[in-house]
Amino acid sequence: MRKLLSLTLLALAGTSAFAGGYRVSLQGQKQLAMGHTGVAVVNSAEVLFFNPAGMAFLEDKFNASVGANALFAKTKFQNETYNWQNSTDNLGTPFNVYASYKINKWLSAGIAVYTPYGSKVEWDQDWQGSHLVNNIDLKAIYVQPTISLKVSDEFAIGGGPIYVTGSVTFDRNLNRSLTDENGNRSDVNLEAKGISAWGYTAGFMFNPCKDLRLGVNYRSEIIMEARGGDATFNDVPVFAQGTYSNTTFNADLPLPAELTAGLSFNVTKKWMIAFDFNRTMWSAYKSLTVDFDNNVPTSVNARNYHDTNTFRVGTQYVVNDKFTFRAGWYKDESPISAGYFAPETPRNDSMGYTGGLTYQINKKLGVDASFLYLHFDEIDASYDHYTENGNVIPFGGTYKSSVFSPGIGLTYSF
Repeated sequence: MRKLLSLTLLALAGTSAFAGGYRVSLQGQKQLAMGHTGVAVVNSAEVLFFNPAGMAFLEDKFNASVGANALFAKTKFQNETYNWQNSTDNLGTPFNVYASYKINKWLSAGIAVYTPYGSKVEWDQDWQGSHLVNNIDLKAIYVQPTISLKVSDEFAIGGGPIYVTGSVTFDRNLNRSLTDENGNRSDVNLEAKGISAWGYTAGFMFNPCKDLRLGVNYRSEIIMEARGGDATFNDVPVFAQGTYSNTTFNADLPLPAELTAGLSFNVTKKWMIAFDFNRTMWSAYKSLTVDFDNNVPTSVNARNYHDTNTFRVGTQYVVNDKFTFRAGWYKDESPISAGYFAPETPRNDSMGYTGGLTYQINKKLGVDASFLYLHFDEIDASYDHYTENGNVIPFGGTYKSSVFSPGIGLTYSF
């Protein structure tokens, strides 16, 4: 049971991950359309997420952006040796709300609410990898109050705390063969509610000349605290019910820090290009420690993640006072090391292709639209750390994943 619950919490941490885990970057329609660049871009209140220092350079006194996406994720699995095939199709609906207010010429304040990790993975019940995962569903909401200080006409700083609240449910079979007296596969369902954490974000933005803007943003490590999660066992045979009885668990789950730096350049009055580089410090995530109730010993499990890089490029062209078009591309690395590729986070290195536009209804109100196609490299990989009856039993095959996400939003300012 220690192995079972430890792997479950790995799913929680992995699904809550930053770049390269299970996160799909959808934190604003304008910036998503530009390859999700934004650390040195000032387009709207979306800058609260990408670099809070940029609030100081917004022209209007009040600026608000709201948006939502439909996220269609598909993964295919195949193992030719055993003739195994399966697939999972999932839908997520992440949203974001940003608002900023210019208190005076040098001080701005704002609030950001967004859901960067609201997704799920659902395989067929009792599929070939059901001893690792049947399904997982994560819901997380980030709340970020922010301030920005304009030190000069060329330089600003900004930041604020980040509060995270969420929940997770997870289901997997107990092993590859255990059934009850009626032949039903034994499984466990885990649920943790009220998971919360605190972190912070801070950044600066510098305009060395009229057409060039530089930006740097840092997001701290966040510790997700799962306390008193419920483990419910189903279809357990009579002889095993003493071992697999309902219990609870506690764990601290580290989410690594990340640093983003970039620039934007106005080629002409209408045409802008942007570049972001992101570094996520996944090497801090070497193991997962889980404490159990019912006098079960503490479990320490190696994970061996590594740091990752993300490269983003975007462009924007203002056609006239009604239409603005955008496009972008990014490459996102996976933090998962060889031998640790599990089907609850079936994500490899990926490339994202984005586009979108804004239709300005009037001077105050605009409609933003975006799309993202995320292509993951096909990979033949395995998870080599599942143990049953004292034997290590690898599980693997070929995974092929893709994500498509259209989005819509509104921007209002005065």
